[in-house]
Amino acid sequence: MTLLSRPTISIGDALSTLVRGELPVRFEAYDGSTAGPADADIRLELLTERGLRYLLTAPGDLGLVRAYVAGDLVLHGVHPGDPYRALALLRTGLHLRPPAPGEVVALLRGLGVVPLVPPSPPPQEQLPRWRRTVEGLRHSLGRDAGAIQHHYDVSNAFYRHVLGPSMTYTCAVYPEEGASLEIAQEHKYDLVARKLDLRPGQRLLDLGCGWGGMVLHAAREYGVRSLGVTLSRAQAEWAQERIHEEGLEELAEVRHLDYRLVPERDFDAISSIGLTEHIGVRNYPAYFGWARDRLRPGGRLLNHCITRHDNTRRATAGPFIDRYVFPDGELAGSGTIVAAVEDVGLEVQHHENFRAHYARTLTAWCANLVEHWEECVAEVGVGTARVWGLYMAGSRLGFEHNEIQLHHVLATRTDEQGSSGYPLRHTF
Repeated sequence: MTLLSRPTISIGDALSTLVRGELPVRFEAYDGSTAGPADADIRLELLTERGLRYLLTAPGDLGLVRAYVAGDLVLHGVHPGDPYRALALLRTGLHLRPPAPGEVVALLRGLGVVPLVPPSPPPQEQLPRWRRTVEGLRHSLGRDAGAIQHHYDVSNAFYRHVLGPSMTYTCAVYPEEGASLEIAQEHKYDLVARKLDLRPGQRLLDLGCGWGGMVLHAAREYGVRSLGVTLSRAQAEWAQERIHEEGLEELAEVRHLDYRLVPERDFDAISSIGLTEHIGVRNYPAYFGWARDRLRPGGRLLNHCITRHDNTRRATAGPFIDRYVFPDGELAGSGTIVAAVEDVGLEVQHHENFRAHYARTLTAWCANLVEHWEECVAEVGVGTARVWGLYMAGSRLGFEHNEIQLHHVLATRTDEQGSSGYPLRHTF
């Protein structure tokens, strides 16, 4: 693609006119123009006209993401597996002013990009939410399966490099300063087990079980008969192999199955670790009602999920997360979770926030991605690897700045006389 007219303004000058104060980073463009301090530690380099068109045709951060994932915009001074420093600097130091009426058209003409034709997005990008109806209504069985497979069936080897040996893709719980990621993930599973008061011979259902970490822990450490379900075939196959390797076939099972199709009932405990983000806020009543009906009287439910820091904001994620990371994902405040649990007749016993722990978990995952960058690129391609570095570093910032949180909500099913079997004080 070529420019349709001779530019009369450089890209660097155009950017400078839209920035309040000085740029916090150095900007360099393919037309030879620059902006920002020459001695900045971090440089943004725009390599192509396609990259410029990405920036100009997509609202918010989506154009930046497209140009970066496609390789048209390069970050210098940070590793693509952990661009945290660059994102933090841009978050606090970049202040763009809204253009005056008519200014946008004048800038486009000056840059020589009128008419402005949007380039095709990178292959990692999913269709916008409103165009996914071909896959079924939102949170239908088929559409949910597609969304989960987009995110979780990337590559088991890729996840092994990023997540570490535990293959645990949820927030860890750090028992003390300096604890390793593996210790923190083990501690998380054990905390969930203790909150559920697991005992030998009981039955556990783990919803959205991932690679089976909770299923394995409950069977191995507590002698609990554990069933896990996941919509990711790759996860289910990996988990079943691990169960076989550890000789836990009589106690543990992972099925490639939608939780709504689980036929068994009367479980002593249900754990939901990182699934609620995928089911849709409107479906909370049906989801927690379904869980209630699968618990025996006195049984316990532990819901572990990412939440917003309040209960007033819209549930849908921004375009980057929705199109590149978690299609159809939704987040609500922890109060919304608690209300939904209580409204189906479950009794909330405990509510806890692990926001700081998730920031640490993401820091560790980014470090793993940096350490195994070449292997990860070989597995999934450089564009997808860039998406993951951006997503994890950006999420770390979100947790650090209290934009998102991670909550445990522990609840019990009471019997007809109103007894929950819960002790006078917590035992975990």
